[in-house]
Amino acid sequence: MCVERIQRFLTAIVVLTASILLMNGYQIGYYLLWFVSAMLVIWGVTNFCPSLSILRKIGLKPCEFKK
Repeated sequence: MCVERIQRFLTAIVVLTASILLMNGYQIGYYLLWFVSAMLVIWGVTNFCPSLSILRKIGLKPCEFKK
């Protein structure tokens, strides 16, 4: 798998976890949703995402180099 796909998968897992926490009455789910939303806005504006940087340092390749 490539970095961008893994990052999207991790984002979906965190949003799903936050939703489950909120449905069960845990208020920390709001903080998780705000965190993910803020990171997505920062990524959209600055084209920098910390999780992508970490995944690249681990050694995963971007999707465009898979060909």
